[in-house]
Amino acid sequence: MKLFIKNMVCTRCIMVVRQELATLGFHPTSIALGEANFLKTTVITGLQYKQINSALLPWGLELMHDKKLVLVEKIKQVIISAVYCSGGPLQTNFSDHLVQKLQYDYTYMSNLFSSAEGVTIEHFIIHHKIARVKELLQCNEMNLTEIAWNLHYSSVAHLSNQFKKVTGLTPSQFKLQKHRSYVQDTSC
Repeated sequence: MKLFIKNMVCTRCIMVVRQELATLGFHPTSIALGEANFLKTTVITGLQYKQINSALLPWGLELMHDKKLVLVEKIKQVIISAVYCSGGPLQTNFSDHLVQKLQYDYTYMSNLFSSAEGVTIEHFIIHHKIARVKELLQCNEMNLTEIAWNLHYSSVAHLSNQFKKVTGLTPSQFKLQKHRSYVQDTSC
């Protein structure tokens, strides 16, 4: 049995789900972004389902039962995983990657995602890639070339142009601005 959970985006969400399920006496076999898996023999009553949902809501998480919404969440999880957990560039573009991972027609997924989320898959990807670029720039562990390669950009120029279009700053300006605010915060 599987429970599908909306808004799981990071490892902290996995820890919260594990903790809340344990508190309610449930012990899933595994928990991943967007889902908790149980033994096939596990039965969750309607009342238990409501209790689980109530326990997750304060954390911004929610159980899903609509199959279309489940697919939208799976699309998000594949994108987030590719942006945050990838060890280098994808071997294919995002649309082919989604089709390969989820086994649905891309046009169907794209239309479903846009109608459910109010943004296109492309904009969702860009939003998460730019958020990841910001994190990596703040960590100061990679240069811009490495960041561009890791986040599947065709070039540093492409990354810089997209970053400026979304944030209004170049990556260098963003880095300098963050450095200045850190210096101001730590001075007397």
